[in-house]
Amino acid sequence: MPKLLVVDDDLDMLALVRSALEKDGHQVDTETDAATVQPARCQLYDLLLLDVMMPGEDGFSLCSRIRAEVDCPILFLTAKAEDAALVQGFGLGADDYIKKPFSIAELRARVNAHLRREVRQPTSTLSRGGVRFDMQAKVAIAGEHTLPFTKGEYAICEHLALHAGQVFTKEQLYEAVFGFDAEGDSSAIAEHIKNIRAKLKADGLSPIETVWGVGYKWRKDSVL
Repeated sequence: MPKLLVVDDDLDMLALVRSALEKDGHQVDTETDAATVQPARCQLYDLLLLDVMMPGEDGFSLCSRIRAEVDCPILFLTAKAEDAALVQGFGLGADDYIKKPFSIAELRARVNAHLRREVRQPTSTLSRGGVRFDMQAKVAIAGEHTLPFTKGEYAICEHLALHAGQVFTKEQLYEAVFGFDAEGDSSAIAEHIKNIRAKLKADGLSPIETVWGVGYKWRKDSVL
């Protein structure tokens, strides 16, 4: 049974989210005060849902404080859909966000999509464009060190590298990586790609190419 933690100061929202996710068989714990949430506690969960706008410590601050010690997906619940807010959230290590107001169907679909991705167990390795993918450990390695990808960033890179030369739209990438059946969130993919490129650039690597007006691909000449 997956264990989820939802942090939000709105008691009605917590009750709604908890009821919806428990129907899918998840164990859902809730917390109203982000400042009381410690990294050691978060390590016990399979997924975290954090509200962005809370009094005291907000969701961005909580994510920043715990991310280095927490390996599970982190999703934001947010009414802030501006580009600057999305850039900040993904830069702090978020895997996805759900815009308020949201439907219960969307909430359940997105949460379950991220949980499904966590239990996939490919066992092979793959080398593409100076990056070695360990698909069992879910890490990407350049040279002698592990690239600091979030789970979402790693999954996007792995998918593109596995299909080097093939162009994917933002919507196709979102569905392929997160498994959400509805229209993918292009803003999420675009921000993930920006962060991925910055981390690859630090190692002198640039295997991801933008195909203007279409999407992204792992360059075919970066296969070896």
